[in-house]
Amino acid sequence: MERELSGKVALVTGAGRGIGRAIALKLAELGATVLVNYNGSSEKAKEVVEEIERNGGSAEAVGCNVADHAACGQMIKSAVEKYSHVDILVNNAGITRDNLIMRMTEEEYDSVLDIDLKGVFNTMKHLSRYLLKQRGGKIINISSASGVLGNAGQANYSAAKAGVIGLTKSVARELAGRGICVNAVAPGFIDTEMTKAMPEKTREAAVSAIPMGRMGEPGDIAEAVAFLAGRGADYITGQVICVDGGMAI
Repeated sequence: MERELSGKVALVTGAGRGIGRAIALKLAELGATVLVNYNGSSEKAKEVVEEIERNGGSAEAVGCNVADHAACGQMIKSAVEKYSHVDILVNNAGITRDNLIMRMTEEEYDSVLDIDLKGVFNTMKHLSRYLLKQRGGKIINISSASGVLGNAGQANYSAAKAGVIGLTKSVARELAGRGICVNAVAPGFIDTEMTKAMPEKTREAAVSAIPMGRMGEPGDIAEAVAFLAGRGADYITGQVICVDGGMAI
């Protein structure tokens, strides 16, 4: 039986672990060929590719630092040359360098903005020319509840993720006339390596702020991305879906 994303090629940035891994596995499950992007951890990306292939899917690990404008261009050019098209882009790559604003260094601020915000610009800019020729495609940017609500100790991360929302809405307006949908998903506190590293008291305080009373799972984000990537979201663009257990109510 044909799966919904059969014949599609999806590029997922930062797909070696956590939310990105869950997204890559879900899109592959729906039939897409998945380009598993990584920067620092080639082994993790290869493990995701192997898992997809064990389950009968198709995938390839692709190394690239999304903060590098020229490298992003080459990654996307190579992908289009190899597969003839890229239909789905999921901008998930991100880092945190948490600190209070009075203690935050310029490097902590710049490094987060470079990957979490400029990285989204880099991939969208380079892929957009191909999507315009195809007259169709889906771009899903991973923002954050921190970008919607703000979060103490995360001025850099919140600024980057709020920027992703503005970028999403602007590009959605630019590309809508060619049938290209651009949306964002804003996760709340999700049970990943990143949140497991938080001090226990911080984790408890985070959970207490969630109306549903628990952290989410990476699969919750993957399901929202899969919906936006599929045919059921063909008339949805410029939107932000908060998958946060009610934090942004």
